[in-house]
Amino acid sequence: MVRIGVLVSLFVSFVMLSTAHAQSETIRLYAAGSLKAALGEVARAFEQATGNTVESEFGPSGLLRERIEKGEAVHVFASANMAHPLTLVEKGFGQPVALFARNNLCALAQAEVQVGPETLLGVMLDEQIRLGTSTPKADPSGDYAWELFAKADAVKAGSTAVLTGKALQLTGGPDSAKAPEGRNQYAWVMEEKKADLFLTYCTNGVLARKEVPALQLVQIPPSLSVGADYGLLVLRDAPVEAWRLALFILGPDGQRILAEYGFTVGGLSNQ
Repeated sequence: MVRIGVLVSLFVSFVMLSTAHAQSETIRLYAAGSLKAALGEVARAFEQATGNTVESEFGPSGLLRERIEKGEAVHVFASANMAHPLTLVEKGFGQPVALFARNNLCALAQAEVQVGPETLLGVMLDEQIRLGTSTPKADPSGDYAWELFAKADAVKAGSTAVLTGKALQLTGGPDSAKAPEGRNQYAWVMEEKKADLFLTYCTNGVLARKEVPALQLVQIPPSLSVGADYGLLVLRDAPVEAWRLALFILGPDGQRILAEYGFTVGGLSNQ
């Protein structure tokens, strides 16, 4: 279990920085693509409450981390895992990292695929089924899919090799096809019939089904279930208002909005 002390650290840091004269700022936020709808709304609420401006960019967390490492000017980084912000901490880009939300993997399936939680592994192993994932290392969603594959051998021997061998890495990579402007990436991938079944975050699945209601959203059975921890980092030398944005995300208003989009919040520990 990670430590609760980071909230105290964030608060103390904010109070110390706030001794300087605060003024409206433009804050640069880099965030995981799975947070686009939820943090987009959080950012708008923060702007209305504080008078600041938030310039947001959403994408695969691993690729965003690489851009930060190359020197892009970013103030707040919200990752779909803890590993990428902790890597930045190790390299001196800032500290601490706060666990601010959790997510889980689900399976999006085409309407004609006969599948449920109890049959999911068998369907994924079917050689006729095209299994889509995001791109490991570039996008934590892909890493979580590979964690699920690693668990599969305990359910059926040999499953891990089959699943990793057949998975189509359709999203989250530097060269992945992008959905048209305004479309949900996963709704578009499935509507274009690029996969019969796609492993993604449950929150992405909910948004995809709003665009393509015929899609099925299948829960992962406990034997294969993989959870996703989301980490928040304020970068070194960020303005005071960047800390205020971080605290807004961690506070009641930000957590309420995240919960409305299907993220697990409340009672989260921190590292």
